[in-house]
Order: sequence, then structure tokens, then C-alpha cells
Amino acid sequence: MATDYDAPRRNEADDMAEDSLDELKARRNEAQSSAVDVDESDTAESFELPGADLSGEELTVKVLPKQADEFTCGSCFLVHHRSRLAETRGNLFICRDCAA
Repeated sequence: MATDYDAPRRNEADDMAEDSLDELKARRNEAQSSAVDVDESDTAESFELPGADLSGEELTVKVLPKQADEFTCGSCFLVHHRSRLAETRGNLFICRDCAA
């Protein structure tokens, strides 16, 4: 079969424009599903992962108080070593990350 490459090409938009109203309604009804949408967060709560119960666990990290060579950043409120001090704004110490 010979192909005429000079003939205008048809796309889906042209096909949709020529469809009758009844055909469009039939397609819409076929596309609609009868399944009920389920919220994914509700389904995720029903799954129980093995080893996920951490109620019997204890904190095994030793927490140390702020040392003499450390400061608390007045912007991000993290404790940094004195070498990370970028500037002082009044009584607040600012770390290099927050000063940038």
C-alpha cells in the first residue's frame, strides 16, 4: 500500500472532535471505575512491620552537658565547637552555617 506523505496527518484531537456526543458519553462511562478511593494513610496504619515495636527499648546514648569550648547558636540552637563561631550579635553567638 502506498503512503502519501504530503497528505495532512490526523491526530487524536481531530478524532475526538469528530466523535458524537453519544460516543463520548459511552467512553466516559467506561473510563469511570466503580472502585472506591482508599486513603493511603489509613491503609498504612493497618500494617505491622516486624521489629517495629520499640516500646521496650531504652536510650543507650550518654548525654553530656555543654562543654567549656562549646556554644549554643542563637539562630539554629545547636551546640557547636568554639571553632564554628562566626559572629556575636549582642549576647547571641552565631555559627558559621547560620551566618552564611
